Amino acid sequence: MAEGLVHEGSAFVNFRHHLPDPKDHGFRWVDIKRFGFSAECPDDSGLLAALIGHEQFRDDYAGGGVLPDGLRHGPYWLRSITPDRYDPIREQQAVRILQERVGPARGRPAGLEAALRREVFDRLATADGIHHLGELGAGAMHDWGGVHGEFHEFVLVDRSAGRITLVVAADD
Repeated sequence: MAEGLVHEGSAFVNFRHHLPDPKDHGFRWVDIKRFGFSAECPDDSGLLAALIGHEQFRDDYAGGGVLPDGLRHGPYWLRSITPDRYDPIREQQAVRILQERVGPARGRPAGLEAALRREVFDRLATADGIHHLGELGAGAMHDWGGVHGEFHEFVLVDRSAGRITLVVAADD
């Protein structure tokens, strides 16, 4: 089913580009990948399986980019990630997790706030389903997966738009 998803584009929000003191960014960033799917798509579990099988999912988020034959996803071995490892959560829970990661809106520079609103928070608000990749444990971590101090991943399903969005908020 991975071929049923069409990669529509990506966005990258690097905190370093928005904060007055470049040392304050804490190597934080958010990566967003958007995929389209057809009206006859499966349930959310099927969409998650299609996403995991898509080559754009094979990204270690450590500078190497997407490796079509890659074995890693973020800090984890790709084989450790299955649809059942994602927990459905409510928008408020996702916002809380992300706010803890990116900091309160009132303290963010206007450019960073606008980018996060456009690329992440507006998409959370329109999603029919939000899935959070839980902690997979040390056995799932690949050989150099500890490069990420924090790694938060969300999959947003917007059926009315026929779009699934992968949101990764991390640091390195």
